[in-house]
Amino acid sequence: MKSIMETTFNILYLIIIWYLVIKMYTNKSKVSNSNKEVASIFALAFLFLAIGDTGHVGFRVLAYINGGLEQNSVLLGYGKLATSITVTIFYACVVEMWRRRYNKPNNSLIYALFGLSAIRIVIMLLPGNEWTSAEPPFTWEILRNIPLMIVGLCMAFLLIHDAKKANDKTFQWIGITILISYAFYIPVILFARNIPAIGFLMIPKTIAYLAAAFIGYKGLYNV
Repeated sequence: MKSIMETTFNILYLIIIWYLVIKMYTNKSKVSNSNKEVASIFALAFLFLAIGDTGHVGFRVLAYINGGLEQNSVLLGYGKLATSITVTIFYACVVEMWRRRYNKPNNSLIYALFGLSAIRIVIMLLPGNEWTSAEPPFTWEILRNIPLMIVGLCMAFLLIHDAKKANDKTFQWIGITILISYAFYIPVILFARNIPAIGFLMIPKTIAYLAAAFIGYKGLYNV
């Protein structure tokens, strides 16, 4: 039952996220001149997210079809690495999108956020992660997620703060959805190994990303 539920959700998620990404690129002409730069970065961010999740989520679907998760640790490991890299790029795009949306200068905060993103990618490429292991080291999982959490939570609060000041409902809600996604993601990182049922929190976490994509699409593409 668990595998059927997860597989069904994963397939639906991939269909919806790719549909939204394709709509973003096919409806570029509907974006106002003032929003073109931000809309382009927004579409690029979700393109990277969709590509990475196709590896991660798609490989989990293949693993269930091909004998189960335990028998396909190598496949799952590469999928997890792919989505870990692309979600890092996703948040780097969010930083740039926020900078351009609210005319922020390049300063130490911007450089720090981009630097943390680069550090995370370097950490993920180190052999200690043991991506293809059936049970990768917990310490490395925490280590590589610290930079992502700092960048993601920082961007959530900055988007909510600056969007509220500018009465920008679209990006205020995008900030809120990012915050919600982390509220579900953090318990998974910390406790899912010992309490597997907590892994189901990845479903509302994923729905939060879909909500962000839909909100941004409606707000930027004039549809």
